[in-house]
Amino acid sequence: MKKLLAVAALCLSFAAGVAVAERVHDWRDLDAVHNQVKEAIGEMERARAANHYDMAGHGAKAEQLLRSAEHELNQAIEASRAAR
Repeated sequence: MKKLLAVAALCLSFAAGVAVAERVHDWRDLDAVHNQVKEAIGEMERARAANHYDMAGHGAKAEQLLRSAEHELNQAIEASRAAR
């Protein structure tokens, strides 16, 4: 059940990011998505800890991908700020 909750939280965070990404107008919109991804990372860390980090490697991979997305969003924000 906890694994299902973790996966659902991850999917919802991704869906929210996709929904917001369509209407990006400036770095503030990207910053909002960036914050959502950081929240998803925190949720993933809590879910993995609650499951004693045993998710057949999928939890670690999801967290790694979220961290990669967080990094890319940070770079996009910086690039958007520099372009203004």
